[in-house]
Amino acid sequence: MKRITLKTGLLFALLVAFGTVAVNAQSKGERREPPTYAKLLEEMDADEDGQLSKEEVKGPLKDNFSEIDTNEDGFISKEEFDEAPKPKGRPRN
Repeated sequence: MKRITLKTGLLFALLVAFGTVAVNAQSKGERREPPTYAKLLEEMDADEDGQLSKEEVKGPLKDNFSEIDTNEDGFISKEEFDEAPKPKGRPRN
Protein backbone atom coordinates (compact mmCIF):
# COMPACT_ATOMS: atom_id res chain seq x y z
CA MET A 1 0.00 0.00 0.00
CA LYS A 2 2.82 2.39 0.87
CA ARG A 3 4.46 1.73 -2.52
CA ILE A 4 1.33 2.73 -4.43
CA THR A 5 0.93 5.90 -2.35
CA LEU A 6 4.60 6.80 -2.84
CA LYS A 7 4.43 6.22 -6.61
CA THR A 8 1.21 8.21 -6.88
CA GLY A 9 2.72 11.07 -4.89
CA LEU A 10 5.85 11.15 -7.05
CA LEU A 11 3.81 11.06 -10.25
CA PHE A 12 1.65 13.92 -9.02
CA ALA A 13 4.72 15.99 -8.05
CA LEU A 14 6.27 15.45 -11.48
CA LEU A 15 3.08 16.46 -13.26
CA VAL A 16 2.84 19.65 -11.20
CA ALA A 17 6.50 20.48 -11.88
CA PHE A 18 6.21 19.97 -15.64
CA GLY A 19 2.95 21.89 -15.75
CA THR A 20 4.56 24.85 -14.00
CA VAL A 21 7.47 24.88 -16.45
CA ALA A 22 5.10 24.78 -19.43
CA VAL A 23 2.99 27.67 -18.10
CA ASN A 24 6.08 29.81 -17.42
CA ALA A 25 7.48 29.17 -20.90
CA GLN A 26 4.17 30.09 -22.51
CA SER A 27 3.74 33.33 -20.56
CA LYS A 28 7.30 34.45 -21.36
CA GLY A 29 6.63 33.95 -25.07
CA GLU A 30 3.73 36.42 -25.00
CA ARG A 31 5.82 39.31 -23.70
CA ARG A 32 8.11 40.00 -26.62
CA GLU A 33 9.41 43.51 -27.05
CA PRO A 34 8.67 45.26 -30.34
CA PRO A 35 11.64 45.29 -32.72
CA THR A 36 13.97 48.28 -32.81
CA TYR A 37 14.60 50.26 -35.99
CA ALA A 38 18.11 48.77 -36.15
CA LYS A 39 16.65 45.25 -35.96
CA LEU A 40 14.17 46.03 -38.74
CA LEU A 41 16.99 47.38 -40.92
CA GLU A 42 18.93 44.18 -40.30
CA GLU A 43 15.95 42.01 -41.23
CA MET A 44 14.26 44.01 -44.02
CA ASP A 45 16.76 46.35 -45.69
CA ALA A 46 17.28 44.14 -48.76
CA ASP A 47 19.47 46.59 -50.70
CA GLU A 48 21.40 47.56 -47.55
CA ASP A 49 21.07 51.30 -48.18
CA GLY A 50 20.22 52.03 -44.54
CA GLN A 51 16.60 52.91 -45.36
CA LEU A 52 13.28 51.05 -45.35
CA SER A 53 11.25 51.43 -48.54
CA LYS A 54 7.68 50.26 -49.08
CA GLU A 55 8.94 47.38 -51.21
CA GLU A 56 11.18 46.15 -48.38
CA VAL A 57 8.83 46.30 -45.41
CA LYS A 58 6.07 43.87 -44.52
CA GLY A 59 3.22 43.47 -42.07
CA PRO A 60 1.92 46.54 -40.22
CA LEU A 61 4.73 48.72 -41.59
CA LYS A 62 3.64 47.96 -45.16
CA ASP A 63 -0.07 48.27 -44.32
CA ASN A 64 0.41 51.70 -42.70
CA PHE A 65 3.37 52.90 -44.79
CA SER A 66 1.76 56.14 -46.03
CA GLU A 67 0.78 57.10 -42.47
CA ILE A 68 4.24 56.35 -41.07
CA ASP A 69 6.17 58.04 -43.92
CA THR A 70 5.14 61.52 -42.82
CA ASN A 71 7.57 63.41 -45.09
CA GLU A 72 6.44 61.30 -48.07
CA ASP A 73 9.95 60.57 -49.33
CA GLY A 74 9.21 56.87 -49.91
CA PHE A 75 11.23 55.67 -46.92
CA ILE A 76 10.61 55.16 -43.21
CA SER A 77 13.31 56.93 -41.23
CA LYS A 78 14.25 56.14 -37.64
CA GLU A 79 12.48 59.31 -36.51
CA GLU A 80 9.30 58.37 -38.40
CA PHE A 81 9.48 54.85 -36.98
CA ASP A 82 9.91 56.18 -33.44
CA GLU A 83 6.91 58.51 -33.85
CA ALA A 84 4.65 55.89 -35.48
CA PRO A 85 1.80 54.47 -33.39
CA LYS A 86 2.83 51.12 -31.98
CA PRO A 87 0.66 48.08 -32.70
CA LYS A 88 -1.41 46.93 -29.78
CA GLY A 89 -0.52 43.57 -28.30
CA ARG A 90 -2.81 40.59 -28.24
CA PRO A 91 -5.59 40.75 -25.69
CA ARG A 92 -4.82 38.71 -22.60
CA ASN A 93 -6.97 35.70 -21.85
